[in-house]
Amino acid sequence: MPSNLVVHVIDDDDAVRDSLAFLLRAAQMNVQTYETAAAFLADIKPLLPGCVITDVRMPEMTGIELLRRLRESGNDIPVIIITGHGDIPLAVEAMKYGAADFFEKPFDDDALLKAVHSAFDRLEGTAQKIAERAALNERLATLSNRERQVLEGLVAGKPNKIIAFDYDISPRTVEIYRANVMAKMQAASLSELVRMALIAGVLDDGVKPSTS
Repeated sequence: MPSNLVVHVIDDDDAVRDSLAFLLRAAQMNVQTYETAAAFLADIKPLLPGCVITDVRMPEMTGIELLRRLRESGNDIPVIIITGHGDIPLAVEAMKYGAADFFEKPFDDDALLKAVHSAFDRLEGTAQKIAERAALNERLATLSNRERQVLEGLVAGKPNKIIAFDYDISPRTVEIYRANVMAKMQAASLSELVRMALIAGVLDDGVKPSTS
């Protein structure tokens, strides 16, 4: 790993911030920490090498607002979003703004480290991302029309009962379709399924995240 790359950790929770810093430094990564997004922006350099790990819910400026400001200023630094339980719609919004990945707390340490390595790889090329997206699109192609509709509802952050209402089917039927989708996409959890769908470009088809 190039020695000039830095992981910038932004979280207003001291314990989470320190824990992430310890994990990353133990993996031989350079780390800088910030209590707020504003503090990070105040320290940012024109050509900032590395990646950002930021909580999505923070006082003064959210992780999504930080991501939006970075993109509007032309800074394409990879950003990994950390979300709390129930924040998947916010994570979907972050992906629309170009977040590299998102993880729901509590997250797997090895998966997060892999995402950081992928973010660094992204700085050097996009071949791996293209290959991953192609593989996920192959899985998407195996879904039936109804399974695809249920998947799009999940990506939009809708609960089963709302998806059922939208398509005039029972919540139990939605559960069956949801299980089929997770099996075909090889997803171990809902958050992983949503991440896969976003990487595969489901949002590009016009799915809009719920704000509820």
